[in-house]
Amino acid sequence: MARNDDRIVMLLSIIQRGKGAKYIKMLKESSVPLHYQCVGSGTASSEMMDILGLGSSDKDILLSFTTYNTVVGLSEELGKLVGANMGFNGLAMVISTSAFSRISAEIIKRNSKQEKQEGKMSSEYKYSLILISVNRGFTDAVMQTAKKAGATGGTVIKARLAEAHEIEAYANEKLNEEKEIVTILAPDSVRNQILEDVNAEFGLKSEAQGTVFSVPVDKVFKI
Repeated sequence: MARNDDRIVMLLSIIQRGKGAKYIKMLKESSVPLHYQCVGSGTASSEMMDILGLGSSDKDILLSFTTYNTVVGLSEELGKLVGANMGFNGLAMVISTSAFSRISAEIIKRNSKQEKQEGKMSSEYKYSLILISVNRGFTDAVMQTAKKAGATGGTVIKARLAEAHEIEAYANEKLNEEKEIVTILAPDSVRNQILEDVNAEFGLKSEAQGTVFSVPVDKVFKI
């Protein structure tokens, strides 16, 4: 059934390092105008990386914003690239946004494809994106715990905790500002177990000073 859905979504893409510029160019040509590029490293074993076809553990991470209509058509284009062995050796996740600044939203909608799209993207499982912020140096231990709970791998992003004093006042703890964020794409069937196990061992009161949360992923597909 045809649908006209112009809500703004985030396309979170984790691809092989060095392919970010090519990927952004392709997205812009497909009417996706707004992008943020980060770098990260994968935590999956080399064997699992080979099984998933993700190649190197070094990753480019792209946060792109567009309308749902646009990303439906885009998934078909990305599928053709993968089929032609021109893929980006990674995964893309569609995540709904609950709010967006007015001017940016107008820019996105003006540049996005407005025609109705037939059908919708399919996913074998319902997924969540788990984000775990811990002090630097704890990511290997975090992933060991997450894998025991059902995770297959993740991506690590180096970060810095902003406005730490506000959290310190609430938690009554002195926090380390140097952080690493572990992102894990997991089926909802194992999400809660991963969250519970990681939080129990690496929570805010632990040496890792971790915070754990998850967001639902509308769709996921290989790119």
